[in-house]
Amino acid sequence: MRLLIAEDDAELGPRLRDRLMREGYAVDLAADGVDAGHLGATEPYDAVILDLGLPRRNGLELLREWRAAGNAVPVLILTARDGWSERVDGLRAGADDYLGKPFHTEELLARVQALLRRAAPVSSPQLLVGGWRLDESRQCLVDDNGHERALTATEFKLLRYFMRHPGEVLSKTRLAEHVYDYDSERDSNVIEVYVRRLRQLLGEQRIETRRGQGYIFVDDAR
Repeated sequence: MRLLIAEDDAELGPRLRDRLMREGYAVDLAADGVDAGHLGATEPYDAVILDLGLPRRNGLELLREWRAAGNAVPVLILTARDGWSERVDGLRAGADDYLGKPFHTEELLARVQALLRRAAPVSSPQLLVGGWRLDESRQCLVDDNGHERALTATEFKLLRYFMRHPGEVLSKTRLAEHVYDYDSERDSNVIEVYVRRLRQLLGEQRIETRRGQGYIFVDDAR
């Protein structure tokens, strides 16, 4: 899952980015409204954390612009604790949730996870596959007896995206766009390597190849 943080606070922005990256997200950080507007309009984010008080272009303007262009990316707006009018304006402009500053990072994480669940084809809090449960907090697979199967950071990101989008044809380009951040080198051959590793973990039949199109993740319901 790939996130955009639009936050000009020189301490808060990098701190949120680093924490979300530790939680297994690919994260881009924009420190002003111009950069945030460009990234939000051109990159396929799974969710945006948007401070309304951005320099150069304010967050409310960006949000209205994205929605007018048909961009339905889930947006969590950040506002001043007493900025009730900003929250109302943000929700009317198309925001999906809001959080007042200052806030606890754990609450922001929980709200982002809820947004991502609601927006994905599979919105269940638990992601299950072949007798395993994907533990998003520890970034590993766990069976019914509590036995764990370790995942690398990229394996976890890729598997989570597959499990949130079962039955869909996912191209290598789309997978790379949602697993890596803006500055990462996106090599389709690397995606092939990690798909091969996931097949070794879960079984060859779990991820089907559609030649010339991409991959399909087969969930337990099929």
